[in-house]
Amino acid sequence: MKVNRRPIEVFSLSFLDVISCGFGAIILLLVLSLALEPATIERITSDLSKKIEQIEAERDKLVVYGHALQRKLKEKQETLAEVQKVFAKLNREWEKTETKDYAAKAKTEDQLHIQEELEAVLQTLTQEMRNLLKETQYEMPNKDAVIGGIPVDSEYIVFIIDTSGSMLKAAWPMVIKKVEEVLKVYPNVKGMQVINDMGHYMFGAYAGQWIPDTPSRRKEVIRRLRDWKSYSNSSPVEGIEHAVRVFYRKGERISLYVFGDDFASGNIDAVLNEVDRLNKQNISGETRVRIHAFGFPVLFFHSKSDDNRIRFAHLMRRMAEQNSGSFVGLTDLK
Repeated sequence: MKVNRRPIEVFSLSFLDVISCGFGAIILLLVLSLALEPATIERITSDLSKKIEQIEAERDKLVVYGHALQRKLKEKQETLAEVQKVFAKLNREWEKTETKDYAAKAKTEDQLHIQEELEAVLQTLTQEMRNLLKETQYEMPNKDAVIGGIPVDSEYIVFIIDTSGSMLKAAWPMVIKKVEEVLKVYPNVKGMQVINDMGHYMFGAYAGQWIPDTPSRRKEVIRRLRDWKSYSNSSPVEGIEHAVRVFYRKGERISLYVFGDDFASGNIDAVLNEVDRLNKQNISGETRVRIHAFGFPVLFFHSKSDDNRIRFAHLMRRMAEQNSGSFVGLTDLK
């Protein structure tokens, strides 16, 4: 039996109804969302405004707190500065006290050392030196015969003088005075020499040799010394090493007189070791030459040079002790 089927229509009325309803629902949702948008925006804006106000309030608090911290920091810094000033003042006073104590102790030690050295000198004074003293009708030195606390026993003397600016400006009259005193205590020697702390000679014609000891030559030394200027590095090391190398002769009694105020650079132990190598001791413990030193208190008036003056005093005290000599620290420049 043959069945007649109705043809299928894709775009029927029902399908269009469904599609229309779907579009209507979407439009309705859009209308509803647009209707609620101003309230949402207002709510979000209100929330943001509150947060901004809170942040600004917190910022203001932080600013006030920061200013308070800055004031406290400034107060603490001012207090620290005052404490540092007091500490620096106390430190300077302590250094002065320590320097005085050190100087008093050194003076006592030097006096004992000088006394021992003088007794040794009087026991070992050569017959030739005795003859020289007799020739000039000069009495033998007794236990008080010293120059600035330094015993006199040599036949040859070498002055090693710091010619730096500080010495020339502040200590030169005292330098001349001490040179004159040394020469007076040595009425007659076999030879003398004057060099600066760098090993430069006052009299170039006598470089490397002894200057004859005559009254006129002594006067010329003092006259030339008044206007003598020569480059200096404020260190006695070069002059001492040069004098030991050039002027030592076996069997000759030689004394070096070092005049200075400063030891600006160099290692103290290294210098002492080098001088000890050059100025060797004999079997009886005597060195080739004696090394004496005068310390001039020029740098005591300059606080920035505390280390240099202390280094010079320490170096020369140890060097004098190791080389059969004495160190004399002068207390003033008059």
